[in-house]
Amino acid sequence: MRTLLRRLLRRPRRPWTAAAFLTAAALLASGFTVLSASGAESGCRVDYAVNQWTGGYTAQLKVTNLGPAVTSWRLTWTYAGDQQVTSAWNATVTQTGSSVVAVNTNWNGALATGGTADFGLQGTWRSSAPAPVDFALNGVSCGGTGTPPPTSAPPTTAPPTSQPPTTPTPSTPPTTTPPPSADCGTAVICSGFEDQTGSTPSGAWRSTAPDCQGTGTATVDTAVAHGGGKSLRVDGRAGYCNHAFVAATADLSSVGPVMYVRMWVRHTTALPAAHVTFVSMPDSSQGGRSLRVGGQNGALQWNRETDDATLPAQSPTGVALSRPLPTGSWQCLRFAIDTSAPKLDTWLGDEQVPGLHADGVPTQDVDQQWLARTTPPRPTALRLGWESYGTGDDTLWFDDVAVGSSPIGC
Repeated sequence: MRTLLRRLLRRPRRPWTAAAFLTAAALLASGFTVLSASGAESGCRVDYAVNQWTGGYTAQLKVTNLGPAVTSWRLTWTYAGDQQVTSAWNATVTQTGSSVVAVNTNWNGALATGGTADFGLQGTWRSSAPAPVDFALNGVSCGGTGTPPPTSAPPTTAPPTSQPPTTPTPSTPPTTTPPPSADCGTAVICSGFEDQTGSTPSGAWRSTAPDCQGTGTATVDTAVAHGGGKSLRVDGRAGYCNHAFVAATADLSSVGPVMYVRMWVRHTTALPAAHVTFVSMPDSSQGGRSLRVGGQNGALQWNRETDDATLPAQSPTGVALSRPLPTGSWQCLRFAIDTSAPKLDTWLGDEQVPGLHADGVPTQDVDQQWLARTTPPRPTALRLGWESYGTGDDTLWFDDVAVGSSPIGC
């Protein structure tokens, strides 16, 4: 596959044939590495590995300096589709129109001849997302044209803020503090459902269908699990009364002042355009109505039942700041709810989701609706399941669920 792509991308001046375009598109969609043109005469080489889903993607880039040694680097490229970069790690990445610039951090700028630097990014797309082919390092094309790279050219964008790692350069987004331990510790809820003895949830978990009963079901599954041999399976059906939940019997009213929740979730159908919920927490600050985690417009969102406020705002910009919930694989979802202030945070894996972050400071297209209510939330219980307010069936599994007063990692 690497050889084929090198051949395809080594001919930037020739029009693509239909067969070549379809072949490259199929390989890109598969989520594996796409390589730019490179050779002995080139100034650089870029390995561009993309993982793509409907409406979003992540890309891991490895830049190799094939020219003289440099003390800082600036990689540029142009997106031929409508990709928009939303976040990055191990580099400062900015985008203007379709043009993208990545500048080294203050700890990975030096590249000897043959030296490499790795960084990654995440973004969104709507109609197409072909891999870029016009990479240039410090003005030198990775196809071998341009001015030789300077040996000490400073970055032309704002200085990055990342700090040098204490270990080799990571391939995932660095965090300012070490990720919390996956150990539940003294958590009020710490369940892998291994204590369940039958197919019907029992003991510390009970099936429930608030308000009305329909065709949705919840069972203990012994065929699919994240850890151990059991998980909670919910077959959710479209339509409000077809909701199905499993509620933890634990009282969460004294957990805090920040409530930390961690769960592994797997589902089969992409989040729909219509509003859906898969985590529902009765909230005493709303008179028992729910604080909800689900999706809308294909991306994760928070929803407050009292006033139907959403986080982020459901504008195109707001939705783009959230993330889809990938299907067909286990995903670690974590959130922190401040019960003393109207603040919360959300992580998918170890990545903080910018559109699902409320810090009390108004942010355009994120929390306009959310901050309209200043009373802090006070969740008292946890329910896992599926509730659709329009269209949308889904089958979900939950496993390794924890709730406590201290951060809980993946």
